[in-house]
Amino acid sequence: MGDGEFDGTTLQRALNDFGWKHVSRTSSNITLYTGGEPLQIDTLAAMLPKGCYKRLRDCKITHKQYGPVNAVAWWGDDQKEPLFLVTNFSSGSKACDYYSKRFTIETFFSDQKSRGFNIDKSHLSCPQRLTRLMYASCLAYLWIVFFGYLGIGNRFV
Repeated sequence: MGDGEFDGTTLQRALNDFGWKHVSRTSSNITLYTGGEPLQIDTLAAMLPKGCYKRLRDCKITHKQYGPVNAVAWWGDDQKEPLFLVTNFSSGSKACDYYSKRFTIETFFSDQKSRGFNIDKSHLSCPQRLTRLMYASCLAYLWIVFFGYLGIGNRFV
């Protein structure tokens, strides 16, 4: 699962080569090709009611015409506007379900970056050093969550 920065065709090709299922958000102005004809993805959201999705199967994306992929326009009940997804899931509902799980890890990402550990400001360029920093910060994060859980648990006893 990934946000818009993960919708590139090179990454999608690599994920497909690994045999992995993927779903990523994409911009509303991305061009799809179906039957050789161009179509902007936001067209899928035309007259789409809240709580629904619309899927376009076996299309190609971007001027590179990478594919086949499935494109999904999804307007969840709790969303202000439709989201646009690119996936290799054959089911549109499964793509929406998997993408919705992404939000459960957003807190972790923001804690690792800007709200706590500030890893994005480490200026490390060596992959081994960055990996060690990630290990340490992830262990520290688990430790903090564990002690927070213990603190909340004791309060209700």
